[in-house]
Amino acid sequence: MANQRTDSTGSGTVRVTLNKSPIGFNRSQGAVVRSMGLLRIRHTVELKDTRETRGLIHKVRHLVTVG
Repeated sequence: MANQRTDSTGSGTVRVTLNKSPIGFNRSQGAVVRSMGLLRIRHTVELKDTRETRGLIHKVRHLVTVG
């Protein structure tokens, strides 16, 4: 599900939830999680649906769910 491609969702935001800890993964992935504003497991944030945000989500797609 996190790997599905969606070019435009129609709304202006996307909800991202952290499901798995970035500990044990590459440090840059932990930095991406923090830059999205995700603080702890099962924390959800709402981000603008931009190409940059989609790139961040793609980098940590194994740690988050989009909904």
